[in-house]
Amino acid sequence: MKTAHDIILKPIITEDSMERLQNGKYTFKVAKDANKIEIAKAVEDIFDVKVANVNTMTVKGKEKRMGRYTGFRPDWKKAIVTLEGDKTIEFFDGMF
Repeated sequence: MKTAHDIILKPIITEDSMERLQNGKYTFKVAKDANKIEIAKAVEDIFDVKVANVNTMTVKGKEKRMGRYTGFRPDWKKAIVTLEGDKTIEFFDGMF
């Protein structure tokens, strides 16, 4: 059985994700086989907040070259989590 830390791999901190913080939307890199229900439960367990909505997307890996040979980085999954109410995640509080 997967734990909450196996599902939520790391937060994504970019300029776009920092703008979404003001609307209560948090961006995470998640396990590729995790579904929306598992992601919502994992965020609620780890950060002690109530999740209103989860949007997920699969991000294609970039093409990388090594001399004349090309390959791809692995694909990964991104989740944008919207919280209910005025609660925030403390980890992100000092970022914006």
